[in-house]
Amino acid sequence: MAKYPFEPFRVKVVEPIRMSTREQRAARIAEAGHNVFGLRAEDVLIDLLTDSGTTAMSDDQWAGMMVGDESYAGCRNYYHLREAVEEIFGMPFFVPTHQGRGAETILCDLFVQPGKPIPNNTHFDSTEANVLVRGGVALNLPVPEARDPASHHPFKGDMDVAGLRAAIQSWGPENVPLILLTVTNNTAAGQPVSMRNLRETRAVADEFGIPLFFDAARYAENAYFIKLREAGYAEKSPLEIAQEMFSYADGFVMSSKKDGLVNIGGLFGMRDEALYGKVTVEMILREGFLTYGGMAGRDLEALARGLREGLQESYLAHRIGQTRYFGEKLVDAGVPIFEPPGGHAVYVDARRFFPHIPQSEFPGVALTSHLYVDAGVRGIELGSLAFAHTDPETGETRCPELETVRLALPRRVYSQTHIDYVVESLAELYARRESVRGMRVVWEGPYMRHFTARLEPIG
Repeated sequence: MAKYPFEPFRVKVVEPIRMSTREQRAARIAEAGHNVFGLRAEDVLIDLLTDSGTTAMSDDQWAGMMVGDESYAGCRNYYHLREAVEEIFGMPFFVPTHQGRGAETILCDLFVQPGKPIPNNTHFDSTEANVLVRGGVALNLPVPEARDPASHHPFKGDMDVAGLRAAIQSWGPENVPLILLTVTNNTAAGQPVSMRNLRETRAVADEFGIPLFFDAARYAENAYFIKLREAGYAEKSPLEIAQEMFSYADGFVMSSKKDGLVNIGGLFGMRDEALYGKVTVEMILREGFLTYGGMAGRDLEALARGLREGLQESYLAHRIGQTRYFGEKLVDAGVPIFEPPGGHAVYVDARRFFPHIPQSEFPGVALTSHLYVDAGVRGIELGSLAFAHTDPETGETRCPELETVRLALPRRVYSQTHIDYVVESLAELYARRESVRGMRVVWEGPYMRHFTARLEPIG
């Protein structure tokens, strides 16, 4: 008997997987500089690189694409999307963007200032890069439990509220232009943020008069965790919980490619009309007209429908249950992970997986490289390659506290059999872990180097 609800859908279309040999995969990863981003997708058997834009859309979403209105301005699909945004997020002003990074870029252009901090529970890679490239300070303030992979605290994604207040007082409220909360907290292993923490963060924002925005890519999963884990919410629907969540925000940016259940798109919502006026100028310069924002009308319609599907309780029960099953099977196999499993992915603890490989030799990259060669499975390193920083004055490199490999589950794509295969493959790699050596960088870019860096094995 499966440990999570069976799929609340039936399979209507299938996509074949092109099989490969270990020797073929070893050649492919060497050609890619041992960076899984450089692989052709058709050379991957099970792709857990990301859950962004990899969703299998529903028949209702595909049907909606057939009524896409491709008018340049004022297409009907924009107004369908506006109805969904108003119902779920409660924001009177919004614009669609081509993806979350478009919204994030505009937000950072309007708020980030050189030398001033942007507090966040934990910045993800693109958010951090957007802050740093504008000279800002990406200030991470997770709760202490987020630093402990073995802790089973139910809301390890929370903001350290006391730390936030102290940071604002230290920098001066006038020097903190924006507070961000990422829900769920992707860098902290997809862990949820509690409603209590949202309220408390809102109170600090009000106390100092600082806008509070959400990075809301996985807001529906966060809402379902609140339903499961927080007192007083068991009888509320995911929609009702989401509505309360966003009542504490001044605005949000969102990659719709996650909980919007679509393959492309983003959203930028806000309450302040004056801010909306500034956003519209940036939108027209960068993305497109306000009613399409870099998306086709058919994609706007798929998103309008996907936002509502993503809050269906039967879907969320399966989604969260599948990730939990994946994590628990790895724990049963002895593979060290960040516990408890989050919403969209399982994060393997690369430092415990390869205790003999120092962070300076990128144990997470070694894991992704060997997992691909062994099994054709692609994950992503979120450790020293993605988040280490070198001080330009001292030359000292500061490594992140967490060294993980994220195995993100695309929505409505893989079966329990696929998951069991990944578990078996990781267990086999873990059994021979002492034979694996670290990696060295042979080329890297200045920002978000993990996307394009090339590496080679040591020894």
